[in-house]
Amino acid sequence: MRLRKLRHRRPALAAVAATLVLVGAAAIQTGASAAAAGCQVTYVVSSQWQGGFGANVTITNLGDAVNGWRLTWNFAAGQTVTQLWNGSYTQAGSQLTVTNASYNAGIPTNGSTSFGFNGSWTDSNPTPASFVLNGTTCNDVVDPTTPPPTTPPPTTPPPTTPPPTTPPPTTPPPTTLPPPTTPLPCDIYTAGGTPCVAAHSTTRALYASYNGSLYQVRRSSDNTTRNIGVLSAGGRANSATQDSFCANTTCVITVIYDQSGRGNNLGYQGAGGIGGAVQPAVATRESLTVGGSKVYSLYINGNSSYWRDGHLTGIPTGAAPEGMYMVTSGTHVNSGCCFDYGNSETTRRADGRGTMDAIYFGTSCWFGGCSGSGPWVQADLEWGLYPGGSSSWNPNQRAFTSKFVTATLKNNGTSRFAIKGSNAQSGNLYTLWDGSLPSGYSPMKKQGAIILGSGGDCCIDNSNQSVGTFYEGAMVAGYPSDATENAVQANVVAAGYR
Repeated sequence: MRLRKLRHRRPALAAVAATLVLVGAAAIQTGASAAAAGCQVTYVVSSQWQGGFGANVTITNLGDAVNGWRLTWNFAAGQTVTQLWNGSYTQAGSQLTVTNASYNAGIPTNGSTSFGFNGSWTDSNPTPASFVLNGTTCNDVVDPTTPPPTTPPPTTPPPTTPPPTTPPPTTPPPTTLPPPTTPLPCDIYTAGGTPCVAAHSTTRALYASYNGSLYQVRRSSDNTTRNIGVLSAGGRANSATQDSFCANTTCVITVIYDQSGRGNNLGYQGAGGIGGAVQPAVATRESLTVGGSKVYSLYINGNSSYWRDGHLTGIPTGAAPEGMYMVTSGTHVNSGCCFDYGNSETTRRADGRGTMDAIYFGTSCWFGGCSGSGPWVQADLEWGLYPGGSSSWNPNQRAFTSKFVTATLKNNGTSRFAIKGSNAQSGNLYTLWDGSLPSGYSPMKKQGAIILGSGGDCCIDNSNQSVGTFYEGAMVAGYPSDATENAVQANVVAAGYR
């Protein structure tokens, strides 16, 4: 957003998930001698909607260490890649070539690296039939450095009598518990007729059926990445995976995955990320518990932010109505511009009034005349942080200083918006504003990108000054009812943030 601010698709079809694992040998030369080599490629279609899809690809090196890699494959049905992270790509017709980023060129023996992308399809979206790593096709064979023996070892003749039969156990084996039946925030929004089009969290699933990855971490010791999932469907983050992977080194959060199935994954705005000039947040700045389980937050200490162009993957544009919520912290804030979560510019520039529609939380008193010192829940509509329906201070505003805070915003796109807040550990939502849009903001001109941790135009030139904490949040299509928002708040309280 600018002025006095310092730099600040259609509904998706049901998500489709498919996995293809191809493993194989790749002859790689080291100096003048041939080295043992092999690879495994896992290709997962994590989400699919009409005309588009998201995928994650993991390369596992089964042979000698690789320093610099190139992976190629052919799409069988004319698919094209539109956005890729953790690597660079070129596409010539059906052939796609992905090369390493500067930080993930090295893959040690039995190590892995991964990248993700969004793409488009027309008639069908089959998985690729084969992959080629550094010039050789993968096929699940590791070339040995020494030849195998020419004479097979002797075999032991079969026993003349069968072994005794082991009696069955006296107690049945444990069974896998079914997913929880209690609806979670995005189930609640869907039931209210305003489905989530983006759902992000580092702490827990936001759908009762969600059993995928929440976020990705990258460690500094070897620049490999690891996805952090949930303990069970609809459950808390598996922090033990992060603790093990990041032991004795530093990890950063590189991607926050979208749980809605629309591929609206948030990548960090910086070199090696989606482009820009900031850094990914350190993954271990803050641990907490949710429902008694240890988890980690996205703890932004300035100079970190995350972004995604979602205008073709369900994020509302123009004057279309939308709503959103986030759980943040009232004890880790500042007045820097601008700790936001919500709808922003696809250009990553301050493009004028109404081109943003995002929740702001912090102590910035944009237009002056504020009462108290905050922090406050306000609306970042671009070219201004609005405490209510005008630039004048809204006397109904109040500060939220609790450790955990729920903030909501909804906007019908033409005449009305509402701002609410609450303690995320207890109590109901408090309505700060429910009325007309500020002058000059009707109709809204939303562009459909998603911002987290900054204003709309901060991060190309490294001017992000905000700090804040993000635990969970979602964006929805449509104007959610008060009853729906109240039910989401009740679920957040029941989640047990501590």
